[in-house]
Amino acid sequence: MTQVLIIAAKEIRDSLRNRWLLMISLILLILSLGVTFGGGAVGGVLAVPELGNVISGLVTLSVFMLPLAAILLSYDAFVGEEEAGTLLLMLTYPLSRFQLLMGKFIGHGTLLALACLLGFAPAGVLLYLFGGVAGMAVLTGFGNFMVSGLLLALVFILLGYLVSLSVREKARALGLLLFIWFALVLIYDLALLAAVVSLADVMSRSSLNLLILTNPADLFRAINLATIEAGSQSSGSALAALSQTGLSLGGLYLLMLCWVTLLLSACQLRFHYKSL
Repeated sequence: MTQVLIIAAKEIRDSLRNRWLLMISLILLILSLGVTFGGGAVGGVLAVPELGNVISGLVTLSVFMLPLAAILLSYDAFVGEEEAGTLLLMLTYPLSRFQLLMGKFIGHGTLLALACLLGFAPAGVLLYLFGGVAGMAVLTGFGNFMVSGLLLALVFILLGYLVSLSVREKARALGLLLFIWFALVLIYDLALLAAVVSLADVMSRSSLNLLILTNPADLFRAINLATIEAGSQSSGSALAALSQTGLSLGGLYLLMLCWVTLLLSACQLRFHYKSL
């Protein structure tokens, strides 16, 4: 356990030194404050939106930003060490491959948890102080949003590790991960929303659920939309359909944890058989 914590602390120190945590926290903070206090201006009204509309806006933007931040943090976790010759050197110490993997995962997960807390929590506090929203409602809405956002980021960190363990150049890892991000977060998501609208009469609920559950980005949407009051979503809209999976909130979280567990196992298996 000591070796795992040493590796995690090293990853955190590296990110603090190169200002990664500061920059991504600042971006998320500007994003959350803009959605919370600038969202009403889009509709021509200078007023704080309802909590459900704030969370819905944050989810729409975060589903792009959090996976991208996770990819930029993890794409060179192993291939970068391999190019620099430090990966083989580290494994000559009394350190197993599993301990190295877990140390990096805990370190990077801690960094993204801090970034979510520093970036989103101030908006929730200000919404409570100036928006007239009940404290428990803000705590539940933002707490659920930040926890599910962290799980989504962990999924993309592990995707970053899997690609980083499978290629020989950092540039190739980054290019491949950006393609995966583009396919899962943008193309798949838009195609699913379009399918919900255009095939609503012929697509069964079970088919739609399967399409949602096979993409962690849509699972993240479903978790948050399921907690938003029904009045915040237009009846019959694609987003309203995504929130009606028929699964409990606990079940949706369990599925997201399954994604994390499966990808962590895949990374361990790939690292175990990787030749150095």
